[in-house]
Amino acid sequence: MNAAGENQNLLAEQRRALILGEVRERGGVRVNELTRRLAVSDMTIRRDLDVLARRGALEKVHGGAVRVADASTHEPGFEAKSALEQPAKDRIARAAAELAVPGSAIALSGGTTTYALARLLTEVPDLTVVTNSVRVADVFHAARRRPSGAARPGAREGTATVVLTGGVRTPSDSLVGPVADAAIRTLHFDLLFLGVHGISAEAGLSTPNLAEAETNRRLVGSARRVVVVADHTKWGQVGLSSFASLAEVHTFVTDGGLPQRARERVREHIRELVVAEDAEAADGSDVPGAGARDA
Repeated sequence: MNAAGENQNLLAEQRRALILGEVRERGGVRVNELTRRLAVSDMTIRRDLDVLARRGALEKVHGGAVRVADASTHEPGFEAKSALEQPAKDRIARAAAELAVPGSAIALSGGTTTYALARLLTEVPDLTVVTNSVRVADVFHAARRRPSGAARPGAREGTATVVLTGGVRTPSDSLVGPVADAAIRTLHFDLLFLGVHGISAEAGLSTPNLAEAETNRRLVGSARRVVVVADHTKWGQVGLSSFASLAEVHTFVTDGGLPQRARERVREHIRELVVAEDAEAADGSDVPGAGARDA
């Protein structure tokens, strides 16, 4: 962390991201230590710890907080994940949608961030969409039933051919297994938007579901360009099975909560980092704007 005098004007989410980064790196933090480093009151720090604890990001203990040791095989359901970091996911989706080219063939994996992205991609003309997500497919099917002109003001009218892979349904409503793998094996995508359970420099991209790992591996292998869309809480998480290294990722789209040290690790391995800052942060003179790219 920076010296206390340098952190007086940190936004709440930036401060919480720094706290969480410390917890993940060191295993725990103390309130009195954080008050000195961040130059805020102990009441502010305790509120930050309360917020992070409610999100399941850490566990409060007497005088501070410790890391939550989630089982590497635990896979939350779609609804449970939908309630987490939704504003960040929406910002990530808006930044990622700018990468979709009309008339291209794209793939979307399962996940709540790709679900948010799908709602924006319905406005991109003439896409061919392959997905193993029941939720994502539903978004495109609903858009096709929408009356002409019913899109939000200023949006383009998009049309998409959607291919749902088939397979065995996971708790996150993704379709995986041999049927999905066989369908993906014969296809080639211009662009893959990939949601992940966990991402780290050591383990790469990972998931708690072995079958999903193999299906994601097929998706990565069939794509000319791989774009990972994941909020900052996914950094440092490691699932049971890794399915791709960071070097196989072309672009990582995340939110402004990703700590600076994590950004540096990302830049060592991934060609392009896109940070989708919120509007308040984007107005700061020393903070990159929404969708800021660091190739």
